[in-house]
Amino acid sequence: MWIVFAIGSAFFAGVTSILAKCGIKETDSNVATAIRTIVVLVFSWIMVFIVGSQNSISTISGKTLLFLILSGFATGASWLCYFKALHLGDINKVVPIDKSSTVLTIILAFIFLGEPIGAWKAVGLVGIAIGTYMMIEKKAVVNQVETGNKWIFYALGSAVFASLTSILGKVGISGVESNLGTAIRTIVVLIMAWVVVFVTKKQHTVKSVPKKELIFIVLSGIATGASWLCYYRALHDGQASIVVPIDKLSILVSILFSYVVFKERLTKKSFVGLILIVGGTLAMLL
Repeated sequence: MWIVFAIGSAFFAGVTSILAKCGIKETDSNVATAIRTIVVLVFSWIMVFIVGSQNSISTISGKTLLFLILSGFATGASWLCYFKALHLGDINKVVPIDKSSTVLTIILAFIFLGEPIGAWKAVGLVGIAIGTYMMIEKKAVVNQVETGNKWIFYALGSAVFASLTSILGKVGISGVESNLGTAIRTIVVLIMAWVVVFVTKKQHTVKSVPKKELIFIVLSGIATGASWLCYYRALHDGQASIVVPIDKLSILVSILFSYVVFKERLTKKSFVGLILIVGGTLAMLL
């Protein structure tokens, strides 16, 4: 059954992008992020009570709590950038850049943590980097920048902050159960998301969010929560060396649904880039 849960994790992670894209056609992306984070927070705490780690809250050290908060800020920034990029750009361009955070994470881990980069990791890094570059059509980028759409910068921001989330977690988060750590981080993300909404003076738009888009926003939050539940269940019962690569292949689900729902087609060059990203991801896990 754990294989089924691993596939479910990839499926729901891939569907999240599609549902979010459907929910931010008219709705401000920051408002949408704030709303969906409420749903994700509920799911994260459900996971805490499922594994029974709520009783260990009082044992969290000050240092661990500090890094949980910092990683929460990084996660919040990544989500805000990601959904802003989805609002402005195509899914089949935004998602590959966001997934390239794996490359940056490994590089930062090498620089700051001294973690070695083996031969297969190096091959994977090169494959993902080249594949991501190939999936970004230069003409499309130029045209969108000329019309004022800065999606690529938000997508890059999403990748950078996602990488920082991993590094902060690696550096300072120890002695805390992973689900509990995620739940606490999500509280920070929720506060951060709503602060951004109020700072940008978009709080009045919450009541005017179209019902159809609100449904998609909530569904995207549920999809994220379902992905987390499936992922940790798969890790608990199965082999991490198999679960992790299956989860990373959520990019295939996103690309497939972007074609079905939004008619976003891949060029031959982009298709080759996708193959390189998938191949690079698998190579890094050998």
